[in-house]
Amino acid sequence: MINIALIGCTGSIGRQTLEVVQSYPDLFRVTALVCGSDAESLTALKKQFSPRIALCASEGEIAYEEIFAGCDVAFIAAGGFAGLRYTMSAIEAGKRVLLANKESLVCGGEIVMQAAKRRGVEIVPVDSEHSAIFQALGFDRHAKFEKLILTASGGPFLNFSAKELARVTPAMTLVHPVWKMGEKVTVDSATLLNKGYEVIEAKWLFGADFDKIEAVVHPEGIVHSVVTFADGASLAQLGFPDMRLPIQLALTYPERLPCMPALDFSKIGALHFLPLPREKFPCFGLALKAGRAGGTAPTVLNGAAEIAVRAFLKGHITFPQIAETIEEVLCKIPQRAAESIPALEEADGMARRAAQALIYGK
Repeated sequence: MINIALIGCTGSIGRQTLEVVQSYPDLFRVTALVCGSDAESLTALKKQFSPRIALCASEGEIAYEEIFAGCDVAFIAAGGFAGLRYTMSAIEAGKRVLLANKESLVCGGEIVMQAAKRRGVEIVPVDSEHSAIFQALGFDRHAKFEKLILTASGGPFLNFSAKELARVTPAMTLVHPVWKMGEKVTVDSATLLNKGYEVIEAKWLFGADFDKIEAVVHPEGIVHSVVTFADGASLAQLGFPDMRLPIQLALTYPERLPCMPALDFSKIGALHFLPLPREKFPCFGLALKAGRAGGTAPTVLNGAAEIAVRAFLKGHITFPQIAETIEEVLCKIPQRAAESIPALEEADGMARRAAQALIYGK
């Protein structure tokens, strides 16, 4: 029996994780459920899964030690910068971390990886792209490779012109052509900021220099990532675009259990790989620039992005202004050393305030 503390239980990844749990009730048990603000859904899930503890972050202080007591794995699916605290708490508790929260490594990669090494904690990637790399490396994050190639669907606006992008609405943005995701990550996918985040994640997860990480557009969403090796060979992981597979595999690896139908290669048709259009989607380049700068720059990037995306979804700024806001905030706030979680929290707060001022003038 694998005991799971699930953080972010009411979000898209959290709910799909619970579907996996229901598929194997004799193998998985939920010991803790934590959500951000959806207390009503949490109450229903509490009745359904009978965890030892169920908490809603918006309703009061979070007892981190209590959350991770009695679990075997900490599944971090909380969205945004808030997920970093849960990740660090799970590591300090000595729990195996299944990581679906991008911001933990985007903002705190160095701190997180150092803490995991110090505590002897294993971090298992859940994102489909990083899970694919993990599989291609034989479940060894320290295996040698020549290059990591992340695939991107390109989002709903891959073929839009600059004029068309200026007229994009939130409703249009939330209709992703391949994946079903939460609102924030769906917008980030459309701007390709999400792919920039994934490059930063790959750096920390696999000890890769940025020069050894590439992103390409793959509209079909069948190839989830590719690893190339020194001898010229490439290994890819293919499958339907369904997050239940990487979620389940993170819980059970190296064992593979039935999850979904295999691909029928006689019916797939052509698979395409295209250059990523950086000029049209500047958020990707901004993410790489912040990642290379290091320190608090990725935290500033993320804080500004969270405010800008929220403003876009509310109709306060245009789609192109998401990137413009992020770039201005990155220019305004000087980079500092990412020496502690409080330092990152300070940078996050500064970025959010600067973005608010740019968008709302206050």
